[in-house]
Amino acid sequence: MKRLVILGGGESGVGTALLGKKKGYEVFVSDKGELSKKYKKVLIHNEIDFEEKNHTESKIINADVVMKSPGIPDTVSLIIKLKELSIPVISEIEFAAQFTEATIVGITGSNGKTTTTLLTHHILKNAGLNVGVAGNIGLSFAQQVAEENYENYVLEISSFQLDGVEEFNSHIAILTNITPDHLDRYDYDFNKYIASKFRITKNQKSTDYLIYDADDKAINNWLKNNSTKANLVPFSIERELEFGAYLKDNNIIINTNKDKLIMPLSTLSVKGKHNTKNAMAATMAAQLLKVRKESIKESLSNFEGVEHRLENVAKIKGVEYINDSKATNVNATFYALECMDKSTVWIVGGVDKGNDYNDLLPLVREKVKAIVCLGMDNEKIKKTFGNVVDMIVETAGAEEAVKVSHKLAERGDAVLLSPACASFDLFENYEDRGRKFKKAVRNL
Repeated sequence: MKRLVILGGGESGVGTALLGKKKGYEVFVSDKGELSKKYKKVLIHNEIDFEEKNHTESKIINADVVMKSPGIPDTVSLIIKLKELSIPVISEIEFAAQFTEATIVGITGSNGKTTTTLLTHHILKNAGLNVGVAGNIGLSFAQQVAEENYENYVLEISSFQLDGVEEFNSHIAILTNITPDHLDRYDYDFNKYIASKFRITKNQKSTDYLIYDADDKAINNWLKNNSTKANLVPFSIERELEFGAYLKDNNIIINTNKDKLIMPLSTLSVKGKHNTKNAMAATMAAQLLKVRKESIKESLSNFEGVEHRLENVAKIKGVEYINDSKATNVNATFYALECMDKSTVWIVGGVDKGNDYNDLLPLVREKVKAIVCLGMDNEKIKKTFGNVVDMIVETAGAEEAVKVSHKLAERGDAVLLSPACASFDLFENYEDRGRKFKKAVRNL
């Protein structure tokens, strides 16, 4: 019996444990922190051996294969030791994919992953395909492979998950964009991060497809200097393409088969340039899976968007409050500010992952009347924008940030929470940050 050791008892870890047990592995889950009640219950119920608040080395280095949670860096001494012992250390998607014959649409990129994933799933599901959605969203991929029988999966895949991929392949891979993010995990080397994202096409064959943003410098450079066997399917909002998707006269035009699809931008339910790109990518994936044009158009017009992503919370005394807590990097915030058509009070800050805020200067100059900082260390924000914005206020939590913003905003303004940073200093995660913001707004 093969021994599967799982490091990290969160969603992906417990899902992998369930699948491993079902497939006849001897399973052991080890978490350095405390397991949540929910996951502990599942492990006990399924009689799966586990430990918490500790990694007992002797119980780990006797593994045949180790699945590590994406949150654990490769630089941890335990991981280095496992690799020295030639024990394979893989990610959940790598482990689970070997047990399913389903067609996979894999989606990665620095921004737009979640929206593109949910939109692609929405289109395929509405078209009657038997399709699951997993990865960074909802129930883990491994658990769904163990318990469901989907013929298709749409997976949101982070670079950390791709780092643990050897054989995994997506029939259709989507690369939404690549901008500097998580550089603290890649030795502050942007090229290492780019290489990590492109692992999504590593195992693609000539019968597979890579859908990508043809306006993205980092993606174009990689494609110039490296090769993939996949069919390249580009999209652009800057120029017309002979093959792929592009914009013309406020219409999205998709030209991937003999039958052109033309869709007016005004019919898209989600607005903004980045969402136009997300819609192009999702549409081309659906077309490659033979979904009818009418069905695609209908789904694009009734899709509801993603919580914590440019989410309209409320309008109070003529001021719009917008929750974009999912913007955990500068590029995501760039999109958010770009979408603002009102004078904006911008709530920003948190754990900085090596951010360069200079890209935001033109947009801040044009649209932002005041900045409210939401983080423990705001020096960089104050230094970058001190000369651009008249008013910068520091706050210590969502409630205070909302109260201060409420005072600074006038009728006709918008208050935008778009932190451009991770949330781990004051909050559990970006969802927690977004929910506390929404609650504070509703309590005004």
